[in-house]
Amino acid sequence: MSHSNSRRTIIGALPLLTGVGASTRTAGLSAFAGGLASLAGGLSALATTGMSAVQAQSSWPTKPVRLVIPFPAGGATDIIGRTLAARLSMSLGQQVVIENKPGAGGVIGADAVAKSAPDGYSIVLATGSTHSVGPALNPKLPYQADKDFLPIVHVATAPSVMVTGASFPVNHIKEMVDLLKRSPGKYNFGSSGIGTYPHLSAEMFKWRAGGLFVVHIPYRGTGLVITDLVAGQIAFLMDSVVSAQSHIRDGKIKPLAVTGTKRSQSLPQVPTFAEVGIDGMNISNWFGMLGPAGIPAEIAARINREVNAALKAPDVIERLTRAGAEPIGGSPEAFKSVIRSEYENWKALIARAGIKAESGA
Repeated sequence: MSHSNSRRTIIGALPLLTGVGASTRTAGLSAFAGGLASLAGGLSALATTGMSAVQAQSSWPTKPVRLVIPFPAGGATDIIGRTLAARLSMSLGQQVVIENKPGAGGVIGADAVAKSAPDGYSIVLATGSTHSVGPALNPKLPYQADKDFLPIVHVATAPSVMVTGASFPVNHIKEMVDLLKRSPGKYNFGSSGIGTYPHLSAEMFKWRAGGLFVVHIPYRGTGLVITDLVAGQIAFLMDSVVSAQSHIRDGKIKPLAVTGTKRSQSLPQVPTFAEVGIDGMNISNWFGMLGPAGIPAEIAARINREVNAALKAPDVIERLTRAGAEPIGGSPEAFKSVIRSEYENWKALIARAGIKAESGA
């Protein structure tokens, strides 16, 4: 074959090669275009999902919100919770429904919220019992107080008051101490459960009063303790001033001393423990709202704003103050600090006093 013929043969073959290349490029471009379309579709779906999530958060709440009270009706937590629920139902435009879920010193109700969907529709009105004292006393709780919850807002704080039945043969805290010293192991005290503030406050009293031997009887809530207290079945209860108020006014029980550095505004006639020579009883219980970990920041911020606004409302302030609670409010960060600080304080005191979770004496 001549050189010119070879050149013509190669050139003649070029259109075929070019045709194959064009076909390949066309297929590649088609595949690339298809990939772009799929990517665009995926991004669109992602954007739609993201927008839906944002819209869901911004439109929250679209249904009733459950506020779990981990103690029975009638107690301090219940009273504070119902006061706030009424105000929040108006400001949120959806009903805030109270669900009393007592048991195990508040652990059952708190755990139910910890395991709820983090969508802002399940909140717990927790206390120092469920998130500071309880974890400090019992590390085997079904939840991790510092990891399974999102602190939202510190609602209030309240001192405790030692109360006894109206017919119990003492009228002063010193008389109670003398009676318990004369008859070690004869008398009982009640609480709303092992590891609760009423339990630990009483244990602290026993220690600070000289190592008293009094048997602990745990109940499912302070309301149930009051029944036996009035009947004379137990000697005393360390109750929150908030829940004890109505029973004191009715004359069913009588107050002997309050915790804290100053007398309670709602019980000005009752001395502090320090006034009668029992030091180390500068303790009070906190109440605050927490949700399960993972609640969207926007929803948590909305709850915080609404609760802070409610705590500034004159009618809410009046009701809480009259009940013996001090409205607090503030940021989630400040509330988280309170929970942690209380935990550390109680942990140290529990170790120093030798208090055990199963303590009954």
